[in-house]
Amino acid sequence: MPLDLILMGPPGAGKGTQAKILSRRLGIPHVASGDLFRDHLHRQTPLGQLARQYMDRGELVPDDVTIGMIRERLEQPDCRDGVILDGFPRTPAQARALDEMLSEMGRSLVAALYIRVREELLLRRLAGRWTCRTCGAVYHIEFNPPRIPGQCDLDGGALYQREDDTEEVQRRRIQVYQEQTAPLVSFYRDRGLLVEIDGEQPIPEVTAALLQAIEIRRTTDP
Repeated sequence: MPLDLILMGPPGAGKGTQAKILSRRLGIPHVASGDLFRDHLHRQTPLGQLARQYMDRGELVPDDVTIGMIRERLEQPDCRDGVILDGFPRTPAQARALDEMLSEMGRSLVAALYIRVREELLLRRLAGRWTCRTCGAVYHIEFNPPRIPGQCDLDGGALYQREDDTEEVQRRRIQVYQEQTAPLVSFYRDRGLLVEIDGEQPIPEVTAALLQAIEIRRTTDP
């Protein structure tokens, strides 16, 4: 049975980092819905052209178009043994559509992995980023500070904080994510598929917890 997984987590939870590690360790592709959209739009595929029609009108792309992109990706040979879905589903309606689509393919979801991190720590991770005006190098005031405050290590350029890196903007991003994701978390918890992982541990420990949870789900899945 393919190892089909969903990876969820708020901005700053380390989801992207863990997705790359899991993909390498498990030998299955990381499929991010945002990347999928950009690829279809760039290649001007029929699904991409259909999505663009809605986007150009300022409308949301219908679920069936997104599902079509996911289905097409899952049917590719490298997804035969499983996939790590990132950014999809976003709502219970999309989750039900995904269940139906997987069922039609003779597959089923093994686990919905949710990396949980307190809002205070997410803000520490997200709101401390500073960028070099000259070369674009990114620093973090706490986790990756420059040698000289306010100055880039590489070229001495001045560091500044982008508008979307401020605490106010990041707090809103986190709140929106939590509001949108809460119903999805409940959806998968009710179905016994949700696995919550403490994302406040060091990266290797988060990886180990994820791999252990996946192995348990894989060996107990009927």
